[in-house]
Amino acid sequence: MKPILLFLILFATIGCKQSIDKNRESTNKPNIIFILSDDHATNAITAYSNRFKGIAETPNIDKIANEGAILKNAFSTNAICGPSRASIITGKYSHINGYYKNYKGGHFNGNQWTYPKALQEAGYQTALIGKWHLASKPQGFDFYKYHTEHGEQGVYWNPTYSENGKSVKEKGYATNITTNSALEWLSKRDTKKPFTLLLQYKAPHREWAPDTKYVNSWADENISIPETFNDNYKGREKTAGNTHMTMEYLNRRDLKIPIPDSLSGKKLRKWLDFGNKPHQIAKPNKNLSEKELKKWKYQRYIKDYLATIKSVDDNIGRVLNYLKENNLQENTIIIYASDQGFFLGEHGWFDKRFMYEESMRMPFVIRYPKKIKPKTVIKDVISNIDLAPTILDMAGVNIPKEVQGNSFYKQLKGETNNNWRQSMYYHYYEYPKWHHVQPHYGIRTARYKLIHFYYDVDVWELYDLDNDPSELNNLIDSENHKSLIVDLKQKLYQLKNNYGNNKSLEELKRITSKDFGGLESEKNN
Repeated sequence: MKPILLFLILFATIGCKQSIDKNRESTNKPNIIFILSDDHATNAITAYSNRFKGIAETPNIDKIANEGAILKNAFSTNAICGPSRASIITGKYSHINGYYKNYKGGHFNGNQWTYPKALQEAGYQTALIGKWHLASKPQGFDFYKYHTEHGEQGVYWNPTYSENGKSVKEKGYATNITTNSALEWLSKRDTKKPFTLLLQYKAPHREWAPDTKYVNSWADENISIPETFNDNYKGREKTAGNTHMTMEYLNRRDLKIPIPDSLSGKKLRKWLDFGNKPHQIAKPNKNLSEKELKKWKYQRYIKDYLATIKSVDDNIGRVLNYLKENNLQENTIIIYASDQGFFLGEHGWFDKRFMYEESMRMPFVIRYPKKIKPKTVIKDVISNIDLAPTILDMAGVNIPKEVQGNSFYKQLKGETNNNWRQSMYYHYYEYPKWHHVQPHYGIRTARYKLIHFYYDVDVWELYDLDNDPSELNNLIDSENHKSLIVDLKQKLYQLKNNYGNNKSLEELKRITSKDFGGLESEKNN
């Protein structure tokens, strides 16, 4: 054989092998399904808590945890829907990504870096289906279909979506429809490329409307109330004791009070919203004492809340079955999380926002058989800004230096990460709508929590989470904790500085009071 011919054959063979290896590398990249719900408390997941065991269990979420890893200390950095979602996809705090609040919060700047964009650029097929709630067109997705009604909160029944910019009205129950759309997209994808699917449910967000089959769940049962249900807010009168999220603020829509036949349009909406404002007490058509009414409202609320979660768990089961039936289990990272937690009657509340445990704590379970051993438990303090870099790390995609979070992939693989931080910084901005929770920031370590409330008040709170997990005893005036308070304040200010939030209190207050426009803005009226 002539030397030149031999050279050409060898060159072609090497080029072919490189092409095959490149294709193999692409198809061997892990697929990613990130399922995100809205306001799902860890206390309502049986992998985390026995509170509703035997009543409202979550077998499919538990399955992910049992076959993979569960994060015991994952926290939102700003426990409210839009801002938490912005932090999740950017890996940055609200003061960096620019999305501080829902009400008058403006429009998320979709031109900035996000992890779906990075995955798309790395060759992933990308889709967003369900709740977006960022007041701007989704970017970084080959396909999107998101809720548009009620300021992008969506509705439970017969929802309207924006499907790649086209308005589409669907009939049926939103949790089921969203999953149908996700499975349809998966079935039509290019099987030669890895995929990333963001499957994001409205549930279990307010107004907690169950699917038909779960409407009368637990009708003959009284679900037990939490120990702190009748909290008197001693030592926290100006903060925890001055909100619009106690049971008395559940409105007629929340409580499913029968609607008069004569109402429609604006009059109907006004009637349904009765209960949102102080001194508007929505109640059933029967005589109940104040204590009896409070308990009645809790039962209506908690049963509907748990019923919507039953549908979420059912539909997660459908996704797990799809992966199994299509031999995608081994090479697919599947995550279940919520944008923040929720109060399930603790302290007499519904809703979130506070830097208290039930609100800021996020559920997060993940399965990836190739790398994560079953029943892995991670207790490190992790926040929502850490999710984007971790996903990219697992996918082998570069993490930009501008990302403020860190990857905890090492912990997921069962390795010790000696460089992991031992605390996190939290900051909530929205006030007075909704629910009248004072803006505040703080630090949470493995044991302690220090919070500064600053808008209409100047109040500090300190909690020892080991001895007071319910956060009832504010230790800020304790002589025995003076040196600890000084130390925590120093660490808090250092964290703020490290994350680039050096704004003065007056500047922070202006962020709260400013109308940036957006989904819930007076500029729209």
